[in-house]
Amino acid sequence: MDEQQRRAYWRANTALIRNLLIVWALVSLIFSILLVEQLNTIQFFGVPFGFWMAQQGSILTFVVLIFIYALQMDKLDKKYNIKK
Repeated sequence: MDEQQRRAYWRANTALIRNLLIVWALVSLIFSILLVEQLNTIQFFGVPFGFWMAQQGSILTFVVLIFIYALQMDKLDKKYNIKK
């Protein structure tokens, strides 16, 4: 792999990480802390949605983001022919 391919691979990797961190911050900080009062007006399985997001939603989102990262990195590794 030449230097230009390495840079492209690293750019794609950091862009993926940045995008996933934005989603994580949106869910864990914005929905679970800053907008909790507004979200509590919505019921989700009989529980206020803001409370549910703070207790379960942010954790489930984080687990999903881990799987998305793993799948996307596998695709990226194949694209750039990275051996494991």
